[in-house]
Amino acid sequence: MATESCDGCGEPVKIGGGIANLWIFDHQPTEGMTLELVDGSEHFLCYDCIDRLPDDRDVVAADVEAIPSSRR
Repeated sequence: MATESCDGCGEPVKIGGGIANLWIFDHQPTEGMTLELVDGSEHFLCYDCIDRLPDDRDVVAADVEAIPSSRR
């Protein structure tokens, strides 16, 4: 299974599907997604970091930078 680091916390996030899982039939779900924000930036975030984004207004890149990181 492939991984990509979360732009919020920096932790590795599993990405399901793709050629790596074709022959082993390992159907684990992806643990994050890429979001396009209102300022035009794109960020790959794990679901925990997505939950940390503000709900009461449009999200911008500064909100992603404000997420506490384990690796920054």
